[in-house]
Amino acid sequence: MRGTREGAVVVAETQTKGRGRLGRTWVSPEGGLWLSIVLRPKTTPKHASMLTLLSSVAVAKTISKEFRLNTEVKWPNDVMVNMRKISGILTESRTMGEALDFIVVGIGINANFNLDALPTHLKYSSTTLKEELGRGIERETLLRRLLELTESYYKVFRDGHFGHILEDWRGLAGFLGSQVEVVSNREKIEGQAVDVDANGALILTLPDGTTLRVLSGDLKILRRAELR
Repeated sequence: MRGTREGAVVVAETQTKGRGRLGRTWVSPEGGLWLSIVLRPKTTPKHASMLTLLSSVAVAKTISKEFRLNTEVKWPNDVMVNMRKISGILTESRTMGEALDFIVVGIGINANFNLDALPTHLKYSSTTLKEELGRGIERETLLRRLLELTESYYKVFRDGHFGHILEDWRGLAGFLGSQVEVVSNREKIEGQAVDVDANGALILTLPDGTTLRVLSGDLKILRRAELR
Protein backbone atom coordinates (compact mmCIF):
# COMPACT_ATOMS: atom_id res chain seq x y z
CA MET A 1 0.00 0.00 0.00
CA ARG A 2 3.02 2.27 -0.07
CA GLY A 3 2.15 5.38 -2.05
CA THR A 4 -1.56 4.59 -2.21
CA ARG A 5 -3.54 7.69 -1.40
CA GLU A 6 -5.96 7.79 1.48
CA GLY A 7 -9.49 7.00 0.46
CA ALA A 8 -8.54 4.64 -2.36
CA VAL A 9 -11.17 1.92 -2.80
CA VAL A 10 -10.68 -1.47 -4.44
CA VAL A 11 -13.79 -3.49 -5.37
CA ALA A 12 -13.70 -7.14 -6.40
CA GLU A 13 -16.33 -9.14 -8.28
CA THR A 14 -15.17 -12.20 -6.36
CA GLN A 15 -12.15 -13.22 -4.27
CA THR A 16 -10.17 -16.43 -4.62
CA LYS A 17 -8.14 -15.88 -1.45
CA GLY A 18 -10.42 -13.77 0.73
CA ARG A 19 -9.28 -13.61 4.36
CA GLY A 20 -11.29 -13.33 7.52
CA ARG A 21 -10.19 -12.93 11.12
CA LEU A 22 -7.50 -15.19 12.58
CA GLY A 23 -6.36 -16.33 9.14
CA ARG A 24 -9.69 -17.90 8.23
CA THR A 25 -10.96 -18.07 4.67
CA TRP A 26 -13.61 -15.52 3.68
CA VAL A 27 -15.92 -17.07 1.08
CA SER A 28 -16.66 -14.45 -1.59
CA PRO A 29 -19.04 -15.71 -4.30
CA GLU A 30 -19.92 -13.64 -7.36
CA GLY A 31 -22.77 -11.28 -6.60
CA GLY A 32 -21.48 -10.09 -3.26
CA LEU A 33 -20.00 -6.68 -2.51
CA TRP A 34 -16.33 -7.10 -1.62
CA LEU A 35 -14.25 -3.98 -1.09
CA SER A 36 -11.19 -2.58 0.65
CA ILE A 37 -10.63 1.03 1.71
CA VAL A 38 -7.19 2.50 2.39
CA LEU A 39 -7.06 4.97 5.30
CA ARG A 40 -4.19 6.88 6.85
CA PRO A 41 -5.53 8.22 10.15
CA LYS A 42 -3.16 10.19 12.35
CA THR A 43 -3.55 8.02 15.39
CA THR A 44 -1.79 5.30 17.36
CA PRO A 45 -1.98 1.56 16.61
CA LYS A 46 -4.05 0.87 19.72
CA HIS A 47 -6.87 2.94 18.24
CA ALA A 48 -6.97 0.98 14.97
CA SER A 49 -9.81 -1.20 16.29
CA MET A 50 -12.01 1.90 16.36
CA LEU A 51 -12.11 1.71 12.57
CA THR A 52 -13.69 -1.76 12.80
CA LEU A 53 -16.50 -0.41 14.97
CA LEU A 54 -16.89 2.62 12.70
CA SER A 55 -17.19 0.42 9.61
CA SER A 56 -19.67 -1.90 11.31
CA VAL A 57 -21.94 1.04 12.10
CA ALA A 58 -21.66 2.38 8.55
CA VAL A 59 -22.57 -0.98 7.03
CA ALA A 60 -25.45 -1.64 9.44
CA LYS A 61 -26.98 1.80 9.00
CA THR A 62 -26.59 1.75 5.22
CA ILE A 63 -28.35 -1.61 4.92
CA SER A 64 -31.08 -0.51 7.32
CA LYS A 65 -31.74 2.75 5.51
CA GLU A 66 -31.56 1.41 1.96
CA PHE A 67 -33.56 -1.77 2.44
CA ARG A 68 -35.62 -1.23 5.62
CA LEU A 69 -34.03 -4.25 7.28
CA ASN A 70 -33.44 -4.46 11.02
CA THR A 71 -29.68 -4.69 11.44
CA GLU A 72 -27.54 -5.37 14.47
CA VAL A 73 -23.81 -5.39 15.11
CA LYS A 74 -22.11 -8.29 16.82
CA TRP A 75 -18.72 -7.92 18.46
CA PRO A 76 -16.12 -7.75 17.17
CA ASN A 77 -16.77 -7.27 13.46
CA ASP A 78 -20.08 -8.67 12.19
CA VAL A 79 -23.32 -7.15 10.97
CA MET A 80 -26.42 -9.28 11.44
CA VAL A 81 -29.94 -9.43 10.00
CA ASN A 82 -32.46 -11.70 11.74
CA MET A 83 -29.61 -13.04 13.90
CA ARG A 84 -27.68 -14.23 10.85
CA LYS A 85 -24.47 -12.75 9.50
CA ILE A 86 -24.83 -10.58 6.42
CA SER A 87 -21.52 -8.71 6.55
CA GLY A 88 -18.07 -8.89 8.08
CA ILE A 89 -15.25 -6.37 8.46
CA LEU A 90 -11.53 -7.02 8.65
CA THR A 91 -9.01 -4.26 9.40
CA GLU A 92 -5.31 -4.73 8.81
CA SER A 93 -2.68 -2.11 9.48
CA ARG A 94 1.02 -1.30 9.24
CA THR A 95 2.81 0.76 11.85
CA MET A 96 5.85 3.01 11.72
CA GLY A 97 7.20 3.39 15.21
CA GLU A 98 4.41 4.62 17.45
CA ALA A 99 2.15 5.72 14.58
CA LEU A 100 -0.04 4.03 12.03
CA ASP A 101 1.28 4.14 8.49
CA PHE A 102 -1.97 2.94 6.96
CA ILE A 103 -4.97 0.76 7.68
CA VAL A 104 -6.93 -1.27 5.14
CA VAL A 105 -10.60 -1.76 5.95
CA GLY A 106 -11.96 -4.84 4.22
CA ILE A 107 -15.74 -5.08 3.99
CA GLY A 108 -17.74 -8.00 2.67
CA ILE A 109 -21.51 -7.82 2.20
CA ASN A 110 -23.55 -10.84 1.16
CA ALA A 111 -25.67 -9.27 -1.57
CA ASN A 112 -26.87 -10.93 -4.80
CA PHE A 113 -26.33 -14.63 -4.34
CA ASN A 114 -28.24 -17.58 -2.93
CA LEU A 115 -27.23 -19.32 0.28
CA ASP A 116 -26.40 -22.41 -1.78
CA ALA A 117 -23.27 -20.53 -2.90
CA LEU A 118 -21.90 -20.83 0.65
CA PRO A 119 -20.29 -23.90 2.23
CA THR A 120 -22.65 -26.04 4.28
CA HIS A 121 -21.15 -24.94 7.62
CA LEU A 122 -21.99 -21.30 6.85
CA LYS A 123 -25.50 -21.63 5.37
CA TYR A 124 -27.38 -21.68 8.66
CA SER A 125 -25.54 -18.82 10.33
CA SER A 126 -25.46 -16.50 7.30
CA THR A 127 -27.90 -14.63 5.13
CA THR A 128 -27.83 -12.40 2.05
CA LEU A 129 -29.69 -9.33 0.90
CA LYS A 130 -31.25 -11.42 -1.88
CA GLU A 131 -32.45 -13.95 0.68
CA GLU A 132 -33.96 -11.29 2.96
CA LEU A 133 -35.55 -9.17 0.23
CA GLY A 134 -36.55 -11.87 -2.22
CA ARG A 135 -34.81 -9.98 -5.02
CA GLY A 136 -31.44 -8.74 -6.15
CA ILE A 137 -30.19 -5.23 -5.40
CA GLU A 138 -28.17 -2.61 -7.24
CA ARG A 139 -24.72 -3.10 -5.81
CA GLU A 140 -23.40 0.16 -7.29
CA THR A 141 -26.01 2.13 -5.35
CA LEU A 142 -25.26 0.20 -2.17
CA LEU A 143 -21.54 0.85 -2.62
CA ARG A 144 -22.06 4.56 -3.14
CA ARG A 145 -24.31 4.95 -0.11
CA LEU A 146 -21.91 2.93 2.04
CA LEU A 147 -18.89 5.00 1.03
CA GLU A 148 -20.78 8.25 1.66
CA LEU A 149 -21.72 7.21 5.20
CA THR A 150 -18.27 5.77 5.91
CA GLU A 151 -16.69 9.07 4.85
CA SER A 152 -19.07 10.97 7.11
CA TYR A 153 -18.23 8.78 10.12
CA TYR A 154 -14.52 8.94 9.31
CA LYS A 155 -14.65 12.73 9.49
CA VAL A 156 -16.25 12.46 12.92
CA PHE A 157 -13.45 10.06 13.93
CA ARG A 158 -10.70 12.37 12.67
CA ASP A 159 -12.30 15.31 14.48
CA GLY A 160 -11.84 13.42 17.75
CA HIS A 161 -15.48 12.58 18.40
CA PHE A 162 -15.32 8.80 18.35
CA GLY A 163 -17.66 8.71 21.34
CA HIS A 164 -20.54 9.64 19.01
CA ILE A 165 -19.74 6.64 16.79
CA LEU A 166 -19.45 4.33 19.78
CA GLU A 167 -22.89 5.39 20.99
CA ASP A 168 -24.33 4.55 17.57
CA TRP A 169 -22.58 1.18 17.74
CA ARG A 170 -24.00 0.45 21.17
CA GLY A 171 -27.46 1.32 19.89
CA LEU A 172 -27.09 -1.42 17.27
CA ALA A 173 -25.55 -3.99 19.61
CA GLY A 174 -28.55 -6.17 20.38
CA PHE A 175 -26.34 -8.73 22.15
CA LEU A 176 -25.48 -6.38 25.02
CA GLY A 177 -27.03 -7.62 28.23
CA SER A 178 -27.04 -11.20 26.95
CA GLN A 179 -25.24 -14.19 28.41
CA VAL A 180 -22.42 -15.02 26.03
CA GLU A 181 -19.48 -17.30 25.50
CA VAL A 182 -16.25 -15.85 24.17
CA VAL A 183 -13.44 -18.02 22.86
CA SER A 184 -10.22 -16.04 23.26
CA ASN A 185 -6.75 -17.55 22.96
CA ARG A 186 -8.31 -21.03 23.09
CA GLU A 187 -9.97 -20.21 26.42
CA LYS A 188 -13.75 -20.24 26.79
CA ILE A 189 -15.15 -17.45 28.92
CA GLU A 190 -18.81 -17.16 29.90
CA GLY A 191 -20.43 -14.03 31.25
CA GLN A 192 -22.79 -11.19 30.56
CA ALA A 193 -21.81 -8.81 27.77
CA VAL A 194 -22.29 -5.38 29.29
CA ASP A 195 -20.38 -2.93 27.09
CA VAL A 196 -17.63 -2.23 24.57
CA ASP A 197 -15.01 0.38 25.46
CA ALA A 198 -13.46 3.12 23.33
CA ASN A 199 -10.71 0.77 22.14
CA GLY A 200 -13.13 -1.92 20.99
CA ALA A 201 -12.65 -4.29 23.94
CA LEU A 202 -15.65 -6.28 25.14
CA ILE A 203 -16.56 -5.84 28.80
CA LEU A 204 -17.94 -8.96 30.48
CA THR A 205 -19.44 -9.46 33.91
CA LEU A 206 -18.37 -12.91 35.09
CA PRO A 207 -20.51 -15.25 37.25
CA ASP A 208 -18.58 -14.21 40.38
CA GLY A 209 -19.46 -10.57 39.77
CA THR A 210 -16.05 -9.43 38.59
CA THR A 211 -15.53 -7.73 35.24
CA LEU A 212 -13.20 -8.78 32.46
CA ARG A 213 -11.96 -6.82 29.44
CA VAL A 214 -11.56 -9.02 26.34
CA LEU A 215 -9.53 -7.62 23.46
CA SER A 216 -10.30 -10.26 20.82
CA GLY A 217 -12.20 -13.48 20.37
CA ASP A 218 -15.27 -15.18 18.93
CA LEU A 219 -18.59 -14.41 20.57
CA LYS A 220 -21.53 -16.80 20.83
CA ILE A 221 -24.83 -15.72 22.36
CA LEU A 222 -26.02 -18.29 24.90
CA ARG A 223 -29.12 -16.52 26.14
CA ARG A 224 -30.35 -13.20 24.78
CA ALA A 225 -31.44 -10.46 27.13
CA GLU A 226 -35.21 -10.05 27.09
CA LEU A 227 -35.09 -6.29 27.29
CA ARG A 228 -32.35 -3.70 26.78
